[in-house]
Amino acid sequence: MAHASTSGSGQQHPIGLYLKIWGLLFVLSTLSYLVDYANLQGYLRWGLILALMIAKAGLIVAVFMHMAWERLALVYAILIPPLCLLVLMSMMAAEADYTFLTRLLFFR
Repeated sequence: MAHASTSGSGQQHPIGLYLKIWGLLFVLSTLSYLVDYANLQGYLRWGLILALMIAKAGLIVAVFMHMAWERLALVYAILIPPLCLLVLMSMMAAEADYTFLTRLLFFR
């Protein structure tokens, strides 16, 4: 009978963990804001903004969506398809640059 009462309770995580992650998200958001405040330009600006955005998204998915405690197969099933799409999009962007440059060279 004791097993039936504990099966519905679920896994509990300490509130301190969530507060620490919230604080870290606040710090990362502040750093993202400071990138614009510092008037950084070009690839440095976008690289920092994207890195901070990916870090925030990773923290949210890992802790608040409980992915850190899931089975590895489920994590792979969720993370691998978007990573494959990013690789394919970067390959298309490189091909687009090559096509644009060859058109500039041959069709002046």
